[in-house]
Amino acid sequence: MGSRTSAISQPITIRRAVARDAKRLTRLVRGSGAYEGKYAAAVAGYRVGPDYIEAHRTFVAVGADEHGGRVLGFYSLVLAPPELDLLFVADEAQGRGIGSLLVAHMQSEARAAGLDRVRVVSHLPAEDFYHRVGAVRIGTALANPPAVPWDRPEFEFRIP
Repeated sequence: MGSRTSAISQPITIRRAVARDAKRLTRLVRGSGAYEGKYAAAVAGYRVGPDYIEAHRTFVAVGADEHGGRVLGFYSLVLAPPELDLLFVADEAQGRGIGSLLVAHMQSEARAAGLDRVRVVSHLPAEDFYHRVGAVRIGTALANPPAVPWDRPEFEFRIP
């Protein structure tokens, strides 16, 4: 895992994902260090396709660099029923506040869409993150073998 810093060290832009982001987002999901070992099977064949990006409110956090921008993380908000379906930050960008920025952006999008709550079924290693960014634990999503053979914490963001 790359080094972590306590603050964002480069300008970050959050923009709507477009079809050409699909392969990068798929690589980010499949390459996530949070899904190594026993969790690897959950993302091994996962695909974030252009159709998914078009169907949901998917946003990317892009960091400025010499190539005009690098995807550092992304999220996907499903409106009906309201759910934060995906939230990933590149391993080397974790610990720099990008996840918190993405959550704040998601809450703003949810508010603009008239939502008052957004559910998220958390990956076990992300449970502490969701607590830190203000999600409230509301239950447990039971295992769904073979795709997900373990129970997962279920949270809710209350949108003011």
